[in-house]
Amino acid sequence: MQTRRQTLKQSAVVAGLLAGTGLFPQYAHAFNKAAFDAKTLGDALKALGASGAPEASGSVTLTAPDIAENGAVVPLAVASSLAGVKQLVLLVEKNPNALVAVFNVSPEVDASFATRAKMGETSDVYAVAITGDGKAHFAKKEVKVTLGGCGG
Repeated sequence: MQTRRQTLKQSAVVAGLLAGTGLFPQYAHAFNKAAFDAKTLGDALKALGASGAPEASGSVTLTAPDIAENGAVVPLAVASSLAGVKQLVLLVEKNPNALVAVFNVSPEVDASFATRAKMGETSDVYAVAITGDGKAHFAKKEVKVTLGGCGG
């Protein structure tokens, strides 16, 4: 039976070999620093590649509570029935950093995701679907926060 120490040692050797051959990714492609550092909705969408102003759409669905009793764990879900969706994005307008989550969508993946977010205060929450041609379609909902999650 292999010990934990032996398994870790073998994993380190494999990781070293992959890194040495250039097969080990050096940076995560899913992280967009400019988008996550954006303070406004428009800046975040621009950093994600959206072109033009976002349009309200009935094909984008945002599921969020009317009142969040604890802003530290607000359940949010986004879905879209639009064709050609490349990204689904969740944004909270009054958070220090507007971008909450980005979900990359491929044709093999159902465009429906759920997560939890921190909200510091009552704010509009946006669910945005960005299509392959850069158009942004959104749905929004105001979520009232009774106990702030960002240090409140």
